[in-house]
Order: sequence, then structure tokens, then C-alpha cells
Amino acid sequence: MNLSGKCIKIFTGNANRDLAVKICEHLDAELGDSQVLKFSDGETAVNINETVRGSDVFIIQPTCPPTNDNLMELLILIDALRRASAGRISAVIPYYGYARQDRKAKARDPITSKLVANILTVAGADRVLCMDLHAAQLQGYFDIPVDHLLGGPILADYFRDKISKDTVIVSPDVGGVQRVRNFASMLDLPIAIIEKRRPKANVSEVMNVIGDIEGKDVIIVDDIIDTAGSMTKAAKVLQDFGAKKVYACCTHAVLSGPAIERIQDSVIEKLVVTDTIPLTKEKQIDQIEVVSVAPIFAEAIRRIYQNESVSKLFD
Repeated sequence: MNLSGKCIKIFTGNANRDLAVKICEHLDAELGDSQVLKFSDGETAVNINETVRGSDVFIIQPTCPPTNDNLMELLILIDALRRASAGRISAVIPYYGYARQDRKAKARDPITSKLVANILTVAGADRVLCMDLHAAQLQGYFDIPVDHLLGGPILADYFRDKISKDTVIVSPDVGGVQRVRNFASMLDLPIAIIEKRRPKANVSEVMNVIGDIEGKDVIIVDDIIDTAGSMTKAAKVLQDFGAKKVYACCTHAVLSGPAIERIQDSVIEKLVVTDTIPLTKEKQIDQIEVVSVAPIFAEAIRRIYQNESVSKLFD
């Protein structure tokens, strides 16, 4: 598909340039000429080196670690393009940072995901395109249109020809049951649920497995893996309950702190992730396989540009 020309422009910051390039390749479009640099005092500087007046502009920038730097790059890009008279500005945020701060868990907690939504709108974004928000209701935090893509079909396609029918799809907690049901339905497989208690942030205590996994291969499905503590403990418990091979997958591979070491020391045979967040060199280990979300983002951008239905992608 050829979308090159003056009516559509695609720009990116420094968060995930490789993904932006792949999306442009699928669209047969050129990546916009821009630079996102830092002044010596650490402030972000943006240069837009081509006209955008009246153009339909898409900025591809996940707000992954370093979250604050990448968020500021996105905001300043939006502001620069708005002041340059872009016709419409769509913030393409494959990974939406701060999504897990979506409610008041205790007294005097901020709701930072709502704050970020407000800031993006004030900066000048006309719409948002993202994937696998930690909670689907985050779409309601925005006062502008939000198109919400799903990573599950991409991950399910990876496993489709690699697993037997004697496989169980596992949710690492009760909160992820709907995600796992959708994933399992794509592969026509049964599900199981890990019941656990979480005493404090990033620490989990697995209690029980609900479902029949003995003598079967299992795939743990989650949206985000951060420190990998919950995931690797879940994998061990599944093995203790009689699972044969343990696989895992997630859309957003944050993989902070001790995550890589934990995965290497775990019973997980293969962890499949998408490229919404780029993997640094030290995170590119044999146990981790990456599948690209570029095709689905490219198709969503094409549909938005041509004013077609994005929801048809999931029919």
C-alpha cells in the first residue's frame, strides 16, 4: 500500500525507532524528517525538518523506560507539530506508560494514567492509538478518540503451529481471566487460573492452580512483564502441579531490574514478547523471542488515515 505524499506524515522520537521504521515499511511511506535531541542541561529539543501544514500526522512513540524522557519527547513533538499547523495529530503509543497507576489503591494515591491522558490532550493530540492498555477502561480517561489494539492475536498466531492440542492456557492471576479466555478461544484450548495473594508491589505469593494442567504443556499469558517475579514464580508452581513444558508470552516486555536473570534461572522454555518496547542488547537472550506488532499498527494507521473502521481488524 502506498501512502507516501504530502497528506500523511509519520514521525518518531527515540523510544522505539526500529518499530517506527518497520511500520513505515509496511505502509510504503517515508519516516518524517525530524530530530529529537537533548540540550547539555538535559532538556529535550525537537527539530521538524519538513512542512506538515494540513497533514495527517502520526507520532510513533511508546512511553517505555526511560518513561519520563520518552513521554516528554512525545509531548514536545505533539506541541511542535501543532504549532506547525498539522491538520490532525495522532499519538501512536504502542506501550502506554503509567497505565498501572489507574486507580487509588490507598489513601492519597495519584491516578497518574488519567493525568498523562490529560497532558497528551492539552499538548494537542487529536487521537490516540495504543495496544493492550493494562485496564481497558483507561480509554475513558481520554476526552479524545482512542483506538485500542490487541496483542493477543499476534501472540496466538506464533503458537498456533508450535503446540499440541494437549496444551492449557494459563492466567497468572484472576484479573487476567478475560484476556486468557480470548487467547484460548483463538487456539481452541482450555484454560487454568493461578490464584495468588500479593502482599506488596512486585511481590507475589502463589496459592493454588484452578484447572487441570497435570501432564500438559502450558502457556502463561499476560499483558506486561516487569520484574518477572510473578511470571517466574507462576511457572515454577505450574511445574510443581505437574505441567510438562511451561511457555509464557506477553505484549509489553518491560523487563526491569532482575527480570532477565530471573527468566534465565526459571523453568520457562520460551518467553514470546512483542516489539512494543525495544529490547536492549543485554535483554536479547535465547529464551526470549520477539514478534512484531508493526503490521497491525500499519493497518490501523492506514484505516485511521482513510477514515475506515479500526474495529474491523478484530472481526
